[in-house]
Amino acid sequence: MWKPERNNKKALYEQIADHLEQRISYGEFPPGSLLPSERKLAEQFDVNRSTVISAFAELRSLGIIESRTGSGTRVSTSKWGATPKHTPNWSRFAEGGNFLPNLPFLRRIREALAQNPSLIDFASPELSADLAPTDEIATLMSRNAYTSYMGYDNPQGSTLLREALVEFLNNYRSIRTTESSILITSGSQQSLYLITQCLLSPGDAVAIEDPSYCYSLPMFQSAGLRLFRLPVDNHGIQPEDIRTLYKKHRIKMVFLNPNYQNPTGTVLSIERRKRLLDIISELGLPVVEDDPYSLTSYEGVPPLPLKSMDTMGSILYIGSFSKIAASGLRIGWMVAPRSIVERLADARQQMDFGLSIIPQLVAGQFLQSSYLDPHLERLRIQLQFKRDLLIESLEKELSGLIEYAAPEGGLHFWCKLIPNIPDAKLLEESIKKGIIFVPGSVYGSDPGYVRFTFARTKPEDIGLGIARFARAIRELIE
Repeated sequence: MWKPERNNKKALYEQIADHLEQRISYGEFPPGSLLPSERKLAEQFDVNRSTVISAFAELRSLGIIESRTGSGTRVSTSKWGATPKHTPNWSRFAEGGNFLPNLPFLRRIREALAQNPSLIDFASPELSADLAPTDEIATLMSRNAYTSYMGYDNPQGSTLLREALVEFLNNYRSIRTTESSILITSGSQQSLYLITQCLLSPGDAVAIEDPSYCYSLPMFQSAGLRLFRLPVDNHGIQPEDIRTLYKKHRIKMVFLNPNYQNPTGTVLSIERRKRLLDIISELGLPVVEDDPYSLTSYEGVPPLPLKSMDTMGSILYIGSFSKIAASGLRIGWMVAPRSIVERLADARQQMDFGLSIIPQLVAGQFLQSSYLDPHLERLRIQLQFKRDLLIESLEKELSGLIEYAAPEGGLHFWCKLIPNIPDAKLLEESIKKGIIFVPGSVYGSDPGYVRFTFARTKPEDIGLGIARFARAIRELIE
C-alpha cells in the first residue's frame, strides 16, 4: 500500500496531493465521486490529519476537488471536462446488485490489517507460513514439468485430483465415493455459494448453527434465504430442534459444521449424530456438512464425519485443502449425488470455465505422496502448542474476565467476556493497542463473545497479543 516517503525532499502533503491526483486521473475516483475522509486517509498514509487537510487544500486550489460542509469532499465534475449527466453514478452501482458486501466488522478488520500489517493477527482464518507444507509442495513441483496440454479441464475438476480424493476420503475420513461423485471447487465458500445459488430459491428456509460461520457470509441473504437458528452447546446442536424448525418453517436444508465447529470448536456428540441422521432420514431433509478442521485433531484421532455414517445419501459433504495445507492453492471439494454434481459443475463452468489445472495437479500429488502423514502430524503438534500458549496467556492476563471451553482441534478459540463491553468499542480499542480479532456477533452470537484464531499467529506473539487485548478490556471497564 502506498505511503509518502518521509526522506523525500517533497513535503508529505504534496506527495499525498500528487498521489490522489494520479488516482483521480486514472479513474479510480471518477468526477463527482466521494473521496475517503481526512481521518481515514490520515490513518491509511500514517500521517497527521493536518497533513491530509493541506493536501486537500492543494487539490482544491487546482480545482480538482470540491468540499461542502456536511457532504464531504468530492472530485470536481468540471475540472475533468465532464458533466454529471455523462458521469456514471458508480456509488449507486457499488451499493446495488443482489450480492451483498461483507459485514461491517469484517470490512473493518480487513482495512485495519491492510493499513497496519504489524497488528498481532487473531482474525485471519488460515495457517501461518511455517505450518504449510511449502518445501514439500516445492519438491513436488520441481519433479513435475507440467508440460501436458493446458486447455480447459473437466468441469468437475481434475481427474487426477478426484481419483486422489477417492483414496484420501476413504483412508482418512471413512467416506466411500467415486470420482464421478466429486466436484472440485476453489474452497468451501465456493461450494456453499453454488449450493445456495443453484439448489435453493429465494424465500426458502434453511437451518444453520448459532453461532455459525455461515452468519458471516452474506451469500445466504444475497440468495434471499430465510435463516433459522440451531443453538450450539458444548456437545453441538440438539437434533430435535431440526424437527421443530421443519414443522414450523418447512426448512429445506440444514447447514452444519459438526467437527471442531467454527467458531466454538465444539464436536457434535455421537449420540446426537445418530439421532440427527434418524430425523433427517425421516423428513427427507438434506444436510450440508462442512468439514474443514477434522484432521487437525490434537490427539491424532479425528472425529468421523456425518457423511461416513450416511446410508441414505442425505448429506452433501464439503471439504477444503485450506485448513490442512495451503489456502493459496484454492482447492476444495464436494461429495454429492451425481445429479447434484452435474448441476453444480454446469453452473461453475458458467462462472469460470473451471479451476486452474496446476494447483489441482499439485494437490492431487500431495494427497498421494509420503509427505501427507508427517505434515498432518507436525500440523497437529504445532496447533496444539499454539492453543496451549493461548490458554496460558488467557489465564495469566484475563483470569476472572473470560470463560471458555478449550477446543480439542481446529484453529479457533471461542471466549465469553464477563464484562459487558460493546463489540465495536472493544475492537477499535484493541486495534489501537496492536491486536485484532473477530467479535462474536459476526457469527450470529449474542454480544460479548470473541473468536481468537491462533493458527496464523506467531508463537512469540500470542502472549503479547493477549496482554494487549487485556489492556484494551481494562481500559474500557475502568
